[in-house]
Amino acid sequence: MAEQTILVINAGSSSLKFTVFVNDGPEPRQTLHGQIERITTRPRFDAHGPGGTLDKELDLGTERSGHAACLAFLLDWLKGHTTIHAAGHRVVHGGTHFRQPVRVTSEILDDLATLTPLAPLHQPHNLAAIRALEGIYPGLPQVACFDTAFHANKPPVASVFPLPKELTATGVRRYGFHGLSYEYIARVLPRVAPEIAEGRVVVAHLGSGASMCAMRRGQGIETTMGLSTVDGLIMGTRCGSIDPGVIMFLAQERGLSLEEIREILYNRSGLKGVSGISNDMRELLKSSDPDATLAVDLFVYRIRQQVGALAAALEGIDGLVLTAGIGEHAPIIRQRIITASTWMGMHLDPVANNAGGPRLTTADSPVSAWMIPTNEEMMIAIHTRDLLA
Repeated sequence: MAEQTILVINAGSSSLKFTVFVNDGPEPRQTLHGQIERITTRPRFDAHGPGGTLDKELDLGTERSGHAACLAFLLDWLKGHTTIHAAGHRVVHGGTHFRQPVRVTSEILDDLATLTPLAPLHQPHNLAAIRALEGIYPGLPQVACFDTAFHANKPPVASVFPLPKELTATGVRRYGFHGLSYEYIARVLPRVAPEIAEGRVVVAHLGSGASMCAMRRGQGIETTMGLSTVDGLIMGTRCGSIDPGVIMFLAQERGLSLEEIREILYNRSGLKGVSGISNDMRELLKSSDPDATLAVDLFVYRIRQQVGALAAALEGIDGLVLTAGIGEHAPIIRQRIITASTWMGMHLDPVANNAGGPRLTTADSPVSAWMIPTNEEMMIAIHTRDLLA
């Protein structure tokens, strides 16, 4: 695909993020990026050129709401800037079958749609963008890249629930997510932090969705998310790991339906549920409300627990990497995580932490900590280029 242009799409329930890459060197080169927010109500479009300069900002109006209409606007706008030769998409769930990126066909789309119950917040919107793009540009090569793929080769003890084996055989197992982010971190570690790249590393992807991953020599061996994206750490609106008895209690004693329970676990819990204020870490850190403080404390506490658990799975730890929105932009959260891990041999460098790293610990720390920005879009562009080459 030399000298061709790749459009990367990350479609969510209310936003459509896009990045344009030109494939003209060892790695694809980003030229444009932006997003359309509030796509189901009153869409708002913004686009940025090289260096982050604002190229366009526009309120699209209610008549352009919906994935198809927003994609049509985006592609029409892009015609004035570039020619798209292929598209790559983030697809959250690949199940047990899709362990590497694939070129999309109608049959593959149908297969991926059957995984929607495992990722109800993401899968329908990921697939809607693919279908909309096919409707606008029939025959455009499209590649699906899966968040589960990085974790596909975890050892059996990290993949199997202690449930009857007939359930395991139907696909009820621990998958893991944010794989494109972890794959990018593994890719850049030899350049950014060569001293830990081939060692035992715990990576924390901390955003509105949050998870952690244990890597040995750049390969994922354990992660905090399981069957679904609601497992593991406390997140913006998702609860993370809870006692399964809570679900039975809500159904039996409170009389809630499965849909009502799903709404609680996915949309009314996490930072938003505990604080009663917001799912945005920035707002909670500014608040003096005790419940906001409790939500932040719980977020950090769960991460502290999992650093230890994942280090145990690795039989030791050489480095910790913090990434994604909170990991990249909240120095106080990084400080609290690293300070709580002093017992493991991490010694915070406050100046480096406030400056954004990349190294966050002192030079003599037996275990180092780092802040490395992730780039899932770059990984999607690389996979799209390689698959269609």
